Amino acid sequence: MMRTAVRSSLAVLIMCLFGPAAMAAEASEVAALRAAHDWLAVVDGGDYEESWSAAAAYFKGAIGQAQWAQALNGVRRPLGAVLARDSNSATHATELPGAPDAEYVVIQFTTAFENKRAAIETVTPMLDDDGVWRVAGYFIK
Repeated sequence: MMRTAVRSSLAVLIMCLFGPAAMAAEASEVAALRAAHDWLAVVDGGDYEESWSAAAAYFKGAIGQAQWAQALNGVRRPLGAVLARDSNSATHATELPGAPDAEYVVIQFTTAFENKRAAIETVTPMLDDDGVWRVAGYFIK
């Protein structure tokens, strides 16, 4: 009986210590996923200039709006419309190669396009300085 009470107390203590952190990480992931989906909707609509405007400050500092639109016109437009998109993974990170230390969620999607049936899109939202999740990176394989 004493062991049961100790186990119950330990379980409550663990939940109190780690529960808020887990809930905060989950809330961050949800916000980052929402930012990624919203941003992808703009890209899917072909409004590449607007996708640049909606991106993180870091992203906008790395590439100009005209360059970004030109890059997507050459890479994304030929793929055609999105037929299906499913998220595979979402990984939290505070350090990424070639990027400043910050809060990131690296999200991978399996995406079927009209002209490419099996693609992997990697979208990386980051927590911008104003506390809003915005996309800081986008790659297609």
